[in-house]
Amino acid sequence: MHSDSHDYSRAQLDDPDEAGDPIDPGECLVIDAGAGVGERLDRFLARMLPEYSRTRLQHWIAIGAVRCDQRPAASSMRLSGFERIEIEPQPLEAERAFVAEPVPLAVVHQDDDLLVIDKPAGLVVHPAAGNWSGTLLNGLLHRDAGQARLPRAGIVHRLDKDTSGLMVVARNEAARQSLTMQLADRTVSRRYLAIVAGRSPGAGSIDAPIGRDPSNRLRMAVVDPRHGRSARTDFRRLALGRIGGREVSLVECRLHTGRTHQIRVHLRSIGHALLGDALYNGPAGAPWPTRQMLHAWRLSFAHPSGARQCLFRSEPPADFTACLRVAGIGEAPTLLASHGDPGESS
Repeated sequence: MHSDSHDYSRAQLDDPDEAGDPIDPGECLVIDAGAGVGERLDRFLARMLPEYSRTRLQHWIAIGAVRCDQRPAASSMRLSGFERIEIEPQPLEAERAFVAEPVPLAVVHQDDDLLVIDKPAGLVVHPAAGNWSGTLLNGLLHRDAGQARLPRAGIVHRLDKDTSGLMVVARNEAARQSLTMQLADRTVSRRYLAIVAGRSPGAGSIDAPIGRDPSNRLRMAVVDPRHGRSARTDFRRLALGRIGGREVSLVECRLHTGRTHQIRVHLRSIGHALLGDALYNGPAGAPWPTRQMLHAWRLSFAHPSGARQCLFRSEPPADFTACLRVAGIGEAPTLLASHGDPGESS
């Protein structure tokens, strides 16, 4: 549908990240950039959307609520005229979200181009409804004011609030573009450890589209291809155990795509919901863990400088290893070593 006064339409905006608590996207604005050749993104949007102030639009760009061809873009980006611009209007609370706050961050690597962070469970990555402060983004701005020059303060992918583990954050625009491109090209390797209900298959690949669950807007689900986006998760079982008389499995997952809640949705779809994942009907409440047992343990990507391939590993946090002990399963690093690393071809 096209407006009589502006060249934009209304559409559903899907979240391309694996991570992040889902935000009901509602109606979003979609604008063809054909009338803005050579113009700055923020100035073009201010001209096309006079009902919003330029300052407000710049805030939306900063927190990642504006995408060009499904990727966050900087206010200063010059348009070629071929972009498809998607805008998710934000409430007034978002105006105060892009601020520095002393949020502790576990930085495992830092150089001029990027940071690698080991995120604890419970930390929200990006401001959104119900979490407008105290996020990883706020902590990044406090740690380095220069991150404010980048959309989402350099965040290029997310983890769910209650998922722990490794994330990479860009520190300049060239690095952001490089990492974003690698994510889009699926050349970033992301591996996760999950503890799931039941005896999972020994190994497999789940190739099933994911979209918003029509019966519960807080959840995602495997849906008809016409209503979702392609998604693939490879997995292998590392160990079996028992909790409360019920079998559980320790599983390693590799993402080939990065859809919201992808691992949680895919494993549930084959009958093996994550322990502690109440949203997706995983066992919760004593003797089960209080958050979903999902940890991003391994992250590999090409350094934006082109100089080398980077590989980082993170041992599971205390609550994850405690759950393994209760289940009678050995330590995850030992299990990974005994199974070997299948490499990037898996």
